[in-house]
Amino acid sequence: MNRERQLAKAFVDLADTYASEFDPLHLFNRLVHTCVELLEVDAAAVMIADARGSLKTMAATNEEAAFVELLQTQTGSGPCMDCYRTGEAHSVPDITAERERWPKLVTAMTDAGYRSLQTVPVRLHERPLGGLTLLNTRAGAMPNDDAHLAQALADSAALALMHWSTEPTRSDDVITRVQSAIAVKAILEIAKGMIAEYTGGTIAEAGQLLADYARRHRVSLAETVHALVSRTMDPTVILSARELN
Repeated sequence: MNRERQLAKAFVDLADTYASEFDPLHLFNRLVHTCVELLEVDAAAVMIADARGSLKTMAATNEEAAFVELLQTQTGSGPCMDCYRTGEAHSVPDITAERERWPKLVTAMTDAGYRSLQTVPVRLHERPLGGLTLLNTRAGAMPNDDAHLAQALADSAALALMHWSTEPTRSDDVITRVQSAIAVKAILEIAKGMIAEYTGGTIAEAGQLLADYARRHRVSLAETVHALVSRTMDPTVILSARELN
């Protein structure tokens, strides 16, 4: 598939809120993986702010990227925090040059093998909803074209989140939609813990089992985890996805 077709497919996938499997978990997962596929980056993660302004990690391409985000929320500082507060993109071409400013973040990134990052705001009509972090194992600033594309992808995801309903959207629905997405992510984490405990596997393996089940049965991941946590679905049903792979 050529570059133009990849770009077209990426925006269609992010915007397709009427697909039967659409839910916010898929949306943010698509966003971070699309960034890695289309941009010159090695990992990506996205955080969204709740009603109190606290950022929550919604998706990450790997555990290291998720930890980089978590560390910023715990310390209250870092480029993604700045990006959300200012509503502007931030470039850090060499994270080692920021050791005095963000010592814990620099240690975490270098230990994970990352040298640079770019953040862009996830925003709706210039209103910041969160931040998208793009990590690289090599030093250097992200090319301007890639930075602009990352912003366009993040904006598309924000618009898709706001249209995640067949009902008319009002301006005061923004917080409601964001809160709903964060709540679903929290339920996903509970469901992953349930499956991991049941199987004796890792949290990452449990997450993959849940995703495989939702994809195979063409149901939303949100519906699947709600059913598990509410005890209307038995964990043994999820294992069928592993057995059929």
